[in-house]
Amino acid sequence: MFDSLREDIQCIRDRDPAARGGFEILTTYPGIHALGLHRISHGLWRRNLKWLAKVIAAFSRWLTGIEIHPNVIIGQRFFIDHGMGVVIGETAEIGDDCTLYQGVTLGGTSWSKGKRHPTLGNGVVVGAGAKVLGPITVGEDARVGSNAVVVKDVPPGTTVIGIPGHVIQGRAPEEQHRAIVEKIEFDSYGLPKDVPDPVTNAINRMLDHIHAMDEKVDAIGSAVTNLGGNIEDVDLPDLEHCEVEPDYPERN
Repeated sequence: MFDSLREDIQCIRDRDPAARGGFEILTTYPGIHALGLHRISHGLWRRNLKWLAKVIAAFSRWLTGIEIHPNVIIGQRFFIDHGMGVVIGETAEIGDDCTLYQGVTLGGTSWSKGKRHPTLGNGVVVGAGAKVLGPITVGEDARVGSNAVVVKDVPPGTTVIGIPGHVIQGRAPEEQHRAIVEKIEFDSYGLPKDVPDPVTNAINRMLDHIHAMDEKVDAIGSAVTNLGGNIEDVDLPDLEHCEVEPDYPERN
């Protein structure tokens, strides 16, 4: 129990730059309060003390603003940041090292008694206000963008945005990330190595287009010269270091 508590505190310190110490986390973070009370209610639920488990879950919701059904299975180092408005339904399953932000719903889409809530793999991050609905699986290390509504399985390592949720891009290989940095000669602070931001991706594509146009212009110039024409030489910026790499995959 105490080992799990230490892990919970450490994972919050790792993921929340506003966290200043273990005592502050233990006394002021609603996510850790909700998780601790859930462990108690979940243990009672498994021992068939369901009414008492629901009472503790209801108290936790009143205290923290976070609703977790006692039957929910939660892995290690689970972090709910801010917490208010989070709802996790009865048959949901959450892997290790997952993070949820305020307003997230892991909800059901049916009145059946069986599996009707999502399963999150290890390392999943669900942004503020997102809704993940139905007995779907969100793969390991996937990201769900804020306010997205997800009703289909999410492949591992991808990012989902929008209503309805759609995959915008998988994790780009490291060499593709380096190629972009070489082209624009700047690795922006907010540029994740797995999903380039739209502006950087647009610059990358424009540079590829410029390379292609340069090749066509050179071919036209050579043809004109062979026909006896005269083309004035113009000094142009050197783009030799901008190697053309394959395009990133299109959005599904």
